[in-house]
Amino acid sequence: MMRTTSNSDAGVLYVVATPIGNLEDITLRALRVLRECDCVVAEDSRRTRVLLSAHDIRKPIVSLPAHDEARRVPAIMERLARGEQVALCTDAGTPAVSDPGAALVRAAREAGAAVIPLPGASAVLAALAGSGLPADSFCFLGFLPRTPGKLRRSLEAALVGGRTLVFFESPQRLARTLRLAAPLLGARTVTVARELTKIHETFHSGTAGELAEQFTDAPARGECTILVSNS
Repeated sequence: MMRTTSNSDAGVLYVVATPIGNLEDITLRALRVLRECDCVVAEDSRRTRVLLSAHDIRKPIVSLPAHDEARRVPAIMERLARGEQVALCTDAGTPAVSDPGAALVRAAREAGAAVIPLPGASAVLAALAGSGLPADSFCFLGFLPRTPGKLRRSLEAALVGGRTLVFFESPQRLARTLRLAAPLLGARTVTVARELTKIHETFHSGTAGELAEQFTDAPARGECTILVSNS
């Protein structure tokens, strides 16, 4: 059973949101925790080392890649059992949200360790704020399934709610995903937010069909957040 209280003898797991592009988009609280913690747990140690170096922070880094998360959690839990302060980061954004980290957070809570989330930059919220689409109610789908049938069923189920939809897609699959979604989305406004917070940040709006053609002719580069209007 998941515990709701913390064990005072256990360490602390900080779930640290990191910049989604611009390295300045990190909170003062996150920088303090990264400076004071005993170690940093990272999705990709190379990406996290760039962030730490940019802010002159030198800490041991433990790797926690998505494909090997379950196997590596026990070693991190040993650190928490020794009373260490551990900062969990992913390459960009908030750990455990379409990124590794959920298994570690769950294990830490079950062990009675304190888990403290530190909010920060979010591609979902940045895209919503910059799109002009209704943001009072929205549905976040993460990454859509890759197979055409599952992709369409996922979108069909989400469209029933009448909310703005938000999901992630890789630049390599963007045009294909938009093409598959076009018959379902029809004339709904679709916005593709690219390279959020970076120098080449752009917002592209149109129907799914129009944007599929656009990104077929000129393939996208960089991370993409896609939004679909609620009607």
